[in-house]
Amino acid sequence: MKHKNEIQFEVFGDYALFTDPLTKIGGEKLSYSVPTYQALKGIAESIYWKPTIVFIIDELRVMKPIQMESKGIRPIDYGGGNTLANYTYLKDVHYQVKAHFEFNMNRPDMAFDRNEGKHFNIMQRSLKAGGRRDIFLGTRECQGYVEPCVFGSGTGYYDKVEEDYFLGTMVHGFNYPDETGRNSLEVRLWQPVMKKGYIDFLRPDDCTIVRPLKEMEAKLFNEDNVESAESLRFGGE
Repeated sequence: MKHKNEIQFEVFGDYALFTDPLTKIGGEKLSYSVPTYQALKGIAESIYWKPTIVFIIDELRVMKPIQMESKGIRPIDYGGGNTLANYTYLKDVHYQVKAHFEFNMNRPDMAFDRNEGKHFNIMQRSLKAGGRRDIFLGTRECQGYVEPCVFGSGTGYYDKVEEDYFLGTMVHGFNYPDETGRNSLEVRLWQPVMKKGYIDFLRPDDCTIVRPLKEMEAKLFNEDNVESAESLRFGGE
């Protein structure tokens, strides 16, 4: 399905760590087999973001085989001492992503910035420049890179794999107050299935497993602390 305001890009890097929260209890970290919706949304927001818009991740394509590599890491111990933990990363990752943005209608304070064409054009130029902020693949130590692509082009490792790949219960993402209108932070869970390397993401509001985490209020913006898309200049415009 073709959406308005669509962005198609590939993201790749040497390592990624899309942490399964169940593995963090003992100080260890184990990556999910594929990126979460929230991780991909964060990458899209590193390409271009304003509080006026919300990115919706539509589809993911896994281009390379899923490989893991464990490393001994010495995390910062704020209580003193010296600790050692094992982090299990994804190795040599490459994905294609299809997403689009919509206006955040839970932000009436940003109504002055709803210039659809302007946001779309800046987003596309930001993608060609490799993003407006650094790209991280799940965690700061995993540097990533983005480039424009035609989603579905090229040869993927799982193109001819007939069996469906059931990924179990995963974190889908987080519901923030500024995107839901509720004064709470919530976590969404889902059970994705990869078919020939493709994963179709549920929209956040279609996720049925939602759990509250804590109370939280949205930060307010206005014309005094946010520059409108109309006034932005990018790439010599």
